[in-house]
Amino acid sequence: MSTTLTTKTGQLDIYSEAFDEVIEAIRADYDWRNKKGGRQHPWTGVQILKDFRFGAITLPKELGGAGASIEELFTAVIRVAEADPELAHIFRAHFMTVEFLLRNKTPHREHFLKEIRQGAIIGNAYTENSKHQAGGGKYDTHLVKEGDGYILQGEKAFTTGTYYADFTEVTAMLGDAPVNVIVPVKRDGVTVRDDWDGFGQKMTGSGTTSFDRVRVSAEEIFDSNDKNNTYAPIPHLYLQGIIAGILNRIVTDAVELIGKRKRSFSHGNTTDLKQDPQLQQVVGELSSYAFAAESIVLTAARSIDTSRADYNNAEADHTAALNGSQVKVAIEKLALEAASLLFEVGSASATKQSANLDRHWRNIRTLASHNPTLYKSRLIGNYHINGESLPTTAYF
Repeated sequence: MSTTLTTKTGQLDIYSEAFDEVIEAIRADYDWRNKKGGRQHPWTGVQILKDFRFGAITLPKELGGAGASIEELFTAVIRVAEADPELAHIFRAHFMTVEFLLRNKTPHREHFLKEIRQGAIIGNAYTENSKHQAGGGKYDTHLVKEGDGYILQGEKAFTTGTYYADFTEVTAMLGDAPVNVIVPVKRDGVTVRDDWDGFGQKMTGSGTTSFDRVRVSAEEIFDSNDKNNTYAPIPHLYLQGIIAGILNRIVTDAVELIGKRKRSFSHGNTTDLKQDPQLQQVVGELSSYAFAAESIVLTAARSIDTSRADYNNAEADHTAALNGSQVKVAIEKLALEAASLLFEVGSASATKQSANLDRHWRNIRTLASHNPTLYKSRLIGNYHINGESLPTTAYF
């Protein structure tokens, strides 16, 4: 699918008409891909956001970005997710890396900040299918000194976004210490496989990335220790932002379903389905769920902005992590219910595979399965009852 935009490279204003055009173009591409079976890669959407330099919106203006707050980032992410939840997901790791680089004051970060402000995307290679605990800080992937550089060796799973990215951020062991490495995806020895077989978020490129004797320079290695910021609420809340965007789309789909229905039931309330009070009630409930979801996501995002303003404020950091965790617990039940409730406004035709309306439930369920909610619920309760702080692992 080809898309023509009036957006000029360098535009970063997420409140502009140019961004409205971006969203409409992304939605058009997503709808086209769904009509084709939903197995086409979102290359068009990726390029649209790269041209807009979407990945640079949280860079400070003095670094060539838009200086967007985290609340503004999530406002934009929700809009992108409403148009294409897979595309929004592709950028999740990118914004994690941007935050990492902004906190890291080493001179060699400048190369990557320049790439980001020019539109580059950074994916992730964090997780492994290994015996090590998720979040335990131990990896089978490792760096070994060789000559004037290093050799990276290992394999990563669930490398969301890397299939579409210019670079990927890799967690690896250098001796006994974990480090972060940022390498170009096209470097010799890097192989990215689109082998994600989940039933939702299918085209996010959440597959396997392997590193076979990949040469790495010292300037591409970063200390992963960050004593001033122990929590990582952004990547977790990001998933809830995508869910909030999906809920907005469910409301739109419900209204469109009612408008497209050609006949009513003899035992229904009226022949004019737009005037059916029960259908109106369902749409009212769906709209309320969507409003609540977006509101709590943005409220939690504001708490991240508060902690982001002072990384030495442990109380603000904990509040941001707590708020984001509470959002996850609250949003998932209403989102999954909304994805099922959508079918109450449609007839049997709404279940056609060609309509692909079940994608909302599948996508929400897949997003909700990241970092199980039951553990968060218990630890939130333990905090309120016993005053015990939340775990500081980034995987929480």
